[in-house]
Amino acid sequence: MVETMIEARIDAAVGRITLNAPQSHNALDRAAMRDLADLLADWAGREDLRALVLTGRGRSFCAGASLGEVGAADWSENPLTRLCDAIEEFPVPVLAGLNGGVYGGGVEIALACDFRVGVEGMRAFVPPARLGIHYEPAGIARALDRLGAQAARRMFLLAETFEAEALQAMGFLDHLVAPEALDARLAEMTGVLTGLAPLALRGMKRTIVELSRGNLDAEAARSRIAACFASADHAEGLAAQRDRRPPVFTGR
Repeated sequence: MVETMIEARIDAAVGRITLNAPQSHNALDRAAMRDLADLLADWAGREDLRALVLTGRGRSFCAGASLGEVGAADWSENPLTRLCDAIEEFPVPVLAGLNGGVYGGGVEIALACDFRVGVEGMRAFVPPARLGIHYEPAGIARALDRLGAQAARRMFLLAETFEAEALQAMGFLDHLVAPEALDARLAEMTGVLTGLAPLALRGMKRTIVELSRGNLDAEAARSRIAACFASADHAEGLAAQRDRRPPVFTGR
């Protein structure tokens, strides 16, 4: 892994990945995209994880693919799509801590996350139409699913720049906070997530992803539902409700 580009740690059931190339607005070259996708694949097998935070260092969250490679590489197999699929399919909820501007493929990375918390003063735009580039259909589909068709048209066809308040109004941001409050809001949200039933969260996230893609495996979804009803966590949730106390879920 490119250590200077990607910082990763796990603390108390919460993973945190920080993009650390502020001098280039955290733009990702192909090697960094591959390494980050590989890291996510490795962490996906960890049963101790209950939430994941993806954020950046500096004035920008991410500027997408490094422009130095865009014209020189073969993009028939897009590593950005693989990375965004890995984020979207990650088994536990992923929170994007948007510490600053979000540009190009960075917008798709943010949209691949389950929740997005932005900071006042940030902005976002997707510039392929300014560069003679047809954006990858998978990324356009993500924007359509999260934001709707007209917002996607404004984003890709007009190459419009969206300020923070507009991003919140269009549903791109779940929360908009002062820059100094970003970590606290993320900690508040991961605190909620780590207190919920892991089997239920993992199962419903999988169902949401499949429904949004139109490829629900109904039999697998029924199996997930049955497993939750039969779990110790379900019994604990009922007991905690009866006893008027916070539940302690173990993921079993």
